[in-house]
Amino acid sequence: MTVGTTTQFKHVSYLWDDEKAASMAGDEVALLIYRSNLLGADLRLTNYGGGNTSCKVTEKDPLTGEATAVMWVKGSGGDLGTLKRSGLAALYVNRLRSLTNVYRGIEHEDEMVQLFNHCIFDLASQAPSIDTPLHGFLPFKHIDHLHPDAAIAIAAAKDGKAITKELFGGTIGWVEWQRPGFDLGLKLKQCLDENPGIRGIMLGSHGLFTWGDTAYESYINTLEVIERCAQYVADKVQQKGKVFGGEKIQALPPEQRLAQAAALAPVLRGLCSAQQHMVGHFTDDARVLTFINSNDLDRLAPMGTSCPDHFLRTKISPLVLQLAPGADLTDTAAVKAQLNGAFSDYRDMYAAYYNNCKHADSPAMRDPNPVVILYPGVGMFTFARNKQTARVAAEFYINAINVMRGSEAISSYTSLPRQEAFNIEYWLLEEAKLQRMPKPKALSGKIVLVTGSAGGIGKAIARKLVQEGACVVLNDNDESRLQGAVAEFDKQFGKDAYASVALDVTSAEAITRAFKTAAVAFGGIDIVVNCAGLSISKPIEEHTAKDWDLLYDVLVKGQFLVTQAAVEVLRAQQLGGDILNIVSKNALVSGPNNAGYGSAKAAQLHLSRLNAAELGKDHIRVNVVNPDAVIADSKIWEGAWAEGRAKAYGVKVEELPAFYARRTLLNEVILPEDIANACFAFVGGLLDKSTGNILNVDGGVANAFLR
Repeated sequence: MTVGTTTQFKHVSYLWDDEKAASMAGDEVALLIYRSNLLGADLRLTNYGGGNTSCKVTEKDPLTGEATAVMWVKGSGGDLGTLKRSGLAALYVNRLRSLTNVYRGIEHEDEMVQLFNHCIFDLASQAPSIDTPLHGFLPFKHIDHLHPDAAIAIAAAKDGKAITKELFGGTIGWVEWQRPGFDLGLKLKQCLDENPGIRGIMLGSHGLFTWGDTAYESYINTLEVIERCAQYVADKVQQKGKVFGGEKIQALPPEQRLAQAAALAPVLRGLCSAQQHMVGHFTDDARVLTFINSNDLDRLAPMGTSCPDHFLRTKISPLVLQLAPGADLTDTAAVKAQLNGAFSDYRDMYAAYYNNCKHADSPAMRDPNPVVILYPGVGMFTFARNKQTARVAAEFYINAINVMRGSEAISSYTSLPRQEAFNIEYWLLEEAKLQRMPKPKALSGKIVLVTGSAGGIGKAIARKLVQEGACVVLNDNDESRLQGAVAEFDKQFGKDAYASVALDVTSAEAITRAFKTAAVAFGGIDIVVNCAGLSISKPIEEHTAKDWDLLYDVLVKGQFLVTQAAVEVLRAQQLGGDILNIVSKNALVSGPNNAGYGSAKAAQLHLSRLNAAELGKDHIRVNVVNPDAVIADSKIWEGAWAEGRAKAYGVKVEELPAFYARRTLLNEVILPEDIANACFAFVGGLLDKSTGNILNVDGGVANAFLR
């Protein structure tokens, strides 16, 4: 294969830009980051957060002033696709290699991790990862360690070692499965010493090491090796014909799959959230459907995954649902009763796995609920502590499916032995990493729907709750306004923080669609904020029946319909929840030119009380926030309403903010963020035993005091 910018790769992407790379000439660390980002941009080469890369350069020792060899390597955590210099660890090569002098053997290799700190060159760099010695003991200037599906398919095949030797003519070495660490680094060095001149090493059931004398040579070598693996796997799959033993059942049509997913997700979420609130992800990717609809599903799924990166994200094995694809899911209580046994069996299996494999110093058993749930004919659900983790778990299980598909076509798939898998999952070093993770935010694991969240108060509430860890379903009846909010949230929080849907709260069909969106995107709902609204200010003689109907349809009927739909989902989850109604000071205070709006707000307030009384048995809290005169970024204050209020109080429109502030006890202008903070006060965890309450956020209007 001719190497260069004209090289045509079929199974991987060649992304190297000579001009861009030339601008970094002489800066090997910059080239390392550039190469890493290119490799991480192609998920066929490595998974999100997986793999690591390195380079060795000569630096000036700050203590002696002499030239010394330094290795820059991806540090603990992080992702190759977004790697920056701050994500690298820099270590003295000679100090790292001298650790062999104090190494006491594989039973004590974990103690070597602390000694990496004595080898750090750049004190501001990232903490070294467990894979550091795997790079350090190899002599090459640039090294890539990746987890490509095609390579792991060979590495996890029953006769992977022989296949590797035949496929690469002995130019790729082989090291049998071993947990990453200091000893595996020594095994890589031994493999190289016994096979001088090889271009890479395959790690059994794990991944691939490749290298080069320059960043470009390492990049090309990596692509060529993976390309050859991928082509070999593709040829074998084509020769075999039937994938996973052929199709056992047919998938439902796409719309029916989504309907089933939306109906089932809240039930699954409730079951998976027995210990903490989980967020869900659903996919009916074609690769998933091929696997879950196959004859070999029941044989392969319990085996679990091979690559440690895979099962750390997906758990030892998935839960396969014994539900017919077109099962009636409308009776959620009956569905949950049916699924209780499957979840109980899974928890028992996980507990047995833990008890059979644990060591005297193993951490306590973690959440025994499944991460991956397969619904034949429909798709795959994944549940985790946040949306990104759930989504990434799905991506990793698709990687595992790709590996199983390739291994089965080559010969037969082999997974890690249960004890080896446990030793990774409950590794004390892995536990220490989990303990170092930041404390979850107050609303981590919570899912929110704020009606009318594309602007004004609604958007401020959505923003605040996302900042506190929640996922939000953005919505509005104004499509252009909604797209603006979507762009804003995407830039500020990223794609895992939100979903979006058009919503007219007067339409039962649109409301149903919004809650289905929440179920498919995140698994259900926890907090509903009824915020959508409008205002009409007219003297009674000018008020029309059309005005009256519109106000009551949006404010009262809309709140009722959204709450009704929310209760159905909340009851299916059986996790309790919060309904917040953004009402108004006008629900309590009589004012001029306000018959329709004020009475509708009073109806909203009393409806809230009624709902609180009825839903307490379900641990669904219903509370009210009463704003007043929130003018900033509000559609309500555009045009006729502002003019009507100005006329009613005998002031100019532009004088309204100051007018409203002056009439309050605190002389304060009320902002959308003030209402958002009040909402967070209700749902942030400190008021979990509060329902049926009203919180005025109006700067202090004495006539609105509750008596």
